[in-house]
Amino acid sequence: MGGSMTPAVEIIQARLGSLPLEERMSGIVRAQNQVMIYSEISAPVERVAVRNGDRVAAGDALVYLRDRQFRDQLNQAEAQLRISQADAGRTKAALDEAAARTARVEQLAEKDLSSQQQLEAARSDVAAARAAHEQALARISQSEASVQEREEALRRTVIRAPFGGLVGQRNVETGQRVDTNTPLFILGDFSMVRVEVSITDDMITRVEPGQTALISIDSRPDTLISAPVARISPFLEAGSFSAAAEIDVPNPGLLLRPGMFVAVDVLYGESTQATLVPESALFEHPSTGELGIYVASSLSSETPLQEPDSYDPDNPPALTEPTPVIFRPVVVMARGRGVAGVTGISMGDWVVTVGQDMLASRTGDVSARARPVTWQRIAGLQSLQDQDLLIEFMDKQQRMADSMSTEPVSDSGGPESTLARPSTSAAATE
Repeated sequence: MGGSMTPAVEIIQARLGSLPLEERMSGIVRAQNQVMIYSEISAPVERVAVRNGDRVAAGDALVYLRDRQFRDQLNQAEAQLRISQADAGRTKAALDEAAARTARVEQLAEKDLSSQQQLEAARSDVAAARAAHEQALARISQSEASVQEREEALRRTVIRAPFGGLVGQRNVETGQRVDTNTPLFILGDFSMVRVEVSITDDMITRVEPGQTALISIDSRPDTLISAPVARISPFLEAGSFSAAAEIDVPNPGLLLRPGMFVAVDVLYGESTQATLVPESALFEHPSTGELGIYVASSLSSETPLQEPDSYDPDNPPALTEPTPVIFRPVVVMARGRGVAGVTGISMGDWVVTVGQDMLASRTGDVSARARPVTWQRIAGLQSLQDQDLLIEFMDKQQRMADSMSTEPVSDSGGPESTLARPSTSAAATE
């Protein structure tokens, strides 16, 4: 290695365990109850009672339409009803009078004091009076139906919320004329949402209703929502060869909004026992293209190293003396939650998680000074979404390593060290 400085890397001890088996899918959020609000009549708008984002209860008024025409029509219908009722009273009196007259004629006919012709005429008068009264009663029913129709039309001048929820996409203003084709608002109840995902034909034998789904949001990387798979369509869609699955998710904090895209991991079992390492330990060697892991084997055999109980970025564990680091090809058996189960290394091996680029840039036997860290630290680094934050943090570690390199290395007389950045931003320091 000539006079080049020994690189400094971060290492962690591999564990033995199993990983949850999971399928990663993309989902879209739908409201359990979401409708477009339309007017049921055509009329000008007199007042809009709500704005975007307002929460309403079932039955709350949303829009008031001009109602004068409908009130006039209702008054006319009520007046016609009163006329029909009065006419029915008149025909009822005429029927009663005809019935009484017929009764007297029948009594006289029994005593042979009235002719058969007079009796038949009286009875005919009763039938005509009864028919007239029945017509009057029918007109009352007709007028009552007209009143109900006008009352319903008047009721429709106030557009109300069919259920409780949030109002959005307001598309109505005072003075605007609306009709039955004019969309006014979208009303949605977000307290419970539905996440829809597509399951491919090779997943459908593994994913079942009742399995746990973990839902993550790009804008909230620290939030993970758990809910069971609710239902899966038994039919595959032609062309896409996928089936629709739905996950019902309580949404009290309104983190999930309709139309939002989310990542969904469905857990369908556990892997067999394997050696577990952080995914950041996996490295594709630029020379061979092999996937492998750098292992500091002497730290688990010749000079055993203890895993730290905690990690303080302001007072990190000390770097080891230069130790051989070997690249070992591995096979990934399973991945999940930032951890990979692999074959090719053993439980207890110390593996490099930060600084692989610095090692890959060197030829021949490779040595490094290693800083043992905790699994919690690596998990935190892997969860960082903003690469600039990670670079800033590693710059701080670089400055600390540079500061240490100004001090003599006890007993070894070895070269100075520099701490490598993660592989995404590393550059060899010669």
